[in-house]
Amino acid sequence: MCYGYGPSRRSLLAAGLGLGAAALAAASPAAAATPPHHSGGERIPPNQISIQLWTVRDDLAQNYDATLTYLAETGYPKVELALGYFGRTAQQLRQFLDGIGIRASSSHDGLTTDQAGLDTKISNALTLGQSFMVVPYLNSTSEDEWKAWAERMNVEARAARSAGLRYGYHNHAHEFTTDLGGGKMPWDVLTAELDPHLVHLEIDLYWAVTGGVGRGAPDPVRFALDVIRRAPQRVLQFHVKDRAPDGDMADLGTGTIDFRRIFDKHRVAEYIVENDTPDVTPRRTAEVGYRYLRKVRF
Repeated sequence: MCYGYGPSRRSLLAAGLGLGAAALAAASPAAAATPPHHSGGERIPPNQISIQLWTVRDDLAQNYDATLTYLAETGYPKVELALGYFGRTAQQLRQFLDGIGIRASSSHDGLTTDQAGLDTKISNALTLGQSFMVVPYLNSTSEDEWKAWAERMNVEARAARSAGLRYGYHNHAHEFTTDLGGGKMPWDVLTAELDPHLVHLEIDLYWAVTGGVGRGAPDPVRFALDVIRRAPQRVLQFHVKDRAPDGDMADLGTGTIDFRRIFDKHRVAEYIVENDTPDVTPRRTAEVGYRYLRKVRF
C-alpha cells in the first residue's frame, strides 16, 4: 500500500523530474503487456503473482465482491489485503475468497501497541491463510522513533514467526532520502536494527528507484539493486510498479523501469502488481499488470 499523504508521494515525484532523458526512455503503451522475448528465459510462475488491493481501492468501495471476483477471473491466484475486510470478519472473508478461488497470501497492517492488538492481527492472518504480514508505512525525521519502531517490529515478527507467519516491512522513497542527521537515513537505521532472522523486506521497486532519483543516483535502477543486495534482511516480496517519464506511477510495461534487469538479479516469492494512480481504470491496470508479469522472462 503506498499512501498519498504526508511528504511521500507528490514531493518525492517532484524530486524525480530531473532524471536524464536517456534514463527516462519509455516503452510505448502499445508494448505495455508484451515484454520482448527473452530466449531461454524462465517466466514467473503464476502462483507467485499477486496484486495489492490498494490499486483497486475505488472499485472495492463500489463493489467489493465484484472487484475481487474480477481479479480472480483475470487470473490472479492471490491478493495482498489492504483497507480492512469491508464489513466481514476474517473468517467470513476467508469463506468468500475460497469461494471465488483466490487467496489472501499477504496483508498490509499497521504496528500494534499492545499484546491484544498483536494477537488479533496474527489470528486474523492465520484465519485468512496468509503466509506474510507486512508493515506498509512509517515516517519520521527522528532516529529514535525509527529505532523504537524497529524494536516493536522485532517483537511482532518474533510472535508472527512463532505462529508460522513471515513478517516484513514495505518501503517508500523517504527511507532513502530523509536525512536524520550526519547523512544517516531511515533505511540505514531499519536495516541495522531489524532482526534479519525475523523480518524480511517487501521492496517497492517504484519507490526504491524514486529514492535513487532523489539521492541523485546516476543509475536509479542500480540504486534499487544495491538496496536489495546490501540489506541484511531477505527480500521476499516485490511491489512491481512502473515509473512514468514525468516521475508519476504507470501501468506495468508503459514506464521506464527495467524490471527484467532487476528480476535477473533477484528472485522473490511474490511479485505484487501495484499502481496507486491507475492509467485508465483500476481494472485495466490489474489486467495489464497480470499480463505483463505472465510474459516477462528472467
